[in-house]
Amino acid sequence: MNTRRTLLAACSVLLLGAAPETDAPTEPSDYRMDSYRAPTPATLRGAKVLTTDEAHTLWVEQQAAFIDVLPRPPRPQGLPASTLWHPKPRLDIPNSIWLPDTGYGVLPPVMEAYFARGLAQASAGDQGRMLVFYCLENCWMSWNAAKRAMSLGYTDVAWYREGTDGWTAKGFPIEAREPVTRPSESE
Repeated sequence: MNTRRTLLAACSVLLLGAAPETDAPTEPSDYRMDSYRAPTPATLRGAKVLTTDEAHTLWVEQQAAFIDVLPRPPRPQGLPASTLWHPKPRLDIPNSIWLPDTGYGVLPPVMEAYFARGLAQASAGDQGRMLVFYCLENCWMSWNAAKRAMSLGYTDVAWYREGTDGWTAKGFPIEAREPVTRPSESE
């Protein structure tokens, strides 16, 4: 029976040109609140969902601002304060901006303001400018961030579901990125 299913799936790929989205969960009506590293839906209501080739074309033609929302790794717990620690550099799509920790389901007000300022910077204040949100494949952070951008009034939002995993798999260029300076928690 498994051999028959495998053969049918292979025939479907050949006939239809793509594998069906069997692992994609149904799109929720609200933000994802936990288990952010899990299979993502194939859709985001109100936004374009981009393939790697579509994202690359937009990047080459400079038709969109690319925004990475992958969290920055925290300083390891228990590391003495006197120990120097350098987080692993984020290898990113060139010319992106990195707004770490803005893809959680709920953001504290200071992070909501940080996200809004970052989007204003990326779009040069034009809420009609195309914004492409990404992080990694199977990561809900970029899905949440794209949804949040639409709630802030941005009208040309795209979600690059495969993120830097899909980008590097195609051999497209990447570069080390530092995040946009974050506000302090006291702001």
